[in-house]
Amino acid sequence: MKGFIAIMALALLAGCSTFNLFDASAPADNWTTWTCDSEAKVLWRYTDDSRKEVDVRLGGADQVYRLKLEPGAEGSLYSDDMLAFHVKGEEGLVYWVATNDLIGRGCKAE
Repeated sequence: MKGFIAIMALALLAGCSTFNLFDASAPADNWTTWTCDSEAKVLWRYTDDSRKEVDVRLGGADQVYRLKLEPGAEGSLYSDDMLAFHVKGEEGLVYWVATNDLIGRGCKAE
């Protein structure tokens, strides 16, 4: 029985050594922050290297909108049923889709 407990303890320690909550090589917060002419803050990031989707947060809100790339737009237009985010060069435009209400234009990196 003591041998079984010793083997289980070693297995547990080996498993814990590969799991590090404080790993310095873990990716940092990679949100890009833009400020618009309306003083609105837009935080956004690509979801992967294909750049077919972006995550967008407005201001300091916790809600994240996952927007998909729309074909045929000049620049890159990402949208869903609620929010649209248009990137052209180093600037952006953000608006509500259903009401076409502008959140901000001339959005640029800080």
